[in-house]
Amino acid sequence: MRLGIDLGGTKIEIVALANDSTELLRRRVPTPREDYPGTLAAIVGMVQQAEQALGQRGSVGVGIPGAESRVSGLIKNANSTWLIGRPLRRDLQALLQRDVRLANDANCFALSEASDGAAAGAAVVFGVILGTGVGAGIVVQGKVLAGANAIAGEWGHNRLPGEETVWPGCYCGRAGCVETFLSGPGMRRDHAHFSGENKDAVEIAANAAAGDAACVATLCRYEARLARALAVVINILDPDAIVLGGGLSNIDRLYDSVPKLWTAQVFSDKVATRFLKSRHGDASGVRGAAWLWA
Repeated sequence: MRLGIDLGGTKIEIVALANDSTELLRRRVPTPREDYPGTLAAIVGMVQQAEQALGQRGSVGVGIPGAESRVSGLIKNANSTWLIGRPLRRDLQALLQRDVRLANDANCFALSEASDGAAAGAAVVFGVILGTGVGAGIVVQGKVLAGANAIAGEWGHNRLPGEETVWPGCYCGRAGCVETFLSGPGMRRDHAHFSGENKDAVEIAANAAAGDAACVATLCRYEARLARALAVVINILDPDAIVLGGGLSNIDRLYDSVPKLWTAQVFSDKVATRFLKSRHGDASGVRGAAWLWA
């Protein structure tokens, strides 16, 4: 049995998967925000309760909104800031009395979709989360590619290729990051800049489908930017599949429009990379954490 934990900023979720990937149990609790000891206790309690309910012991994988430093073993780059500088894996291993595997939550998403999701069987998968933020993960031959600095897939904090009239500031301290354009708040900001209207991504997509010209124009700009940003990934990584997750992945027109737009940017006579919507949706992160013990 594999246990996966998705340690989010607002909730902690656990899933138990059988060897055939059947879901045996899934539960969630609120995250004890700004409380590191409380976070540890919540994770340990969920593992113990799941094992008691199922009558068996499992491996434990944890997806986190950050990364574990290769140098110190401490958590870095986490937007759940109370984790930063903490030896999360070592502490969990001591409390659970077993090895624990950690990975960035976007890596877990990519692993889930590469293991038994939309890109199952693909050799190289680039998994993208388009939501409140923008993240990505890379899976090669069924294994997460973490990288020498544990930042492989940090596509959202590269500068958007191409020319723009405005380069928004990013929380990372840079300006014009992919995240500032392709996140949900980024789409809202762009729409307000060009139309003066304050609409979120769901409203923009719905209004565009109904023929609202300003919303159609916003989605066209969004698609062009996503195509440019992904073309860079294809030129460097040449993945078999790119899988989208997060709230903006539910905009169905992206899957037709973006591949048509990226063709001109990709250094190939034909682009064979498949552009897919995630199969497991919001459950991909927690399932991918379980699959860290494939």
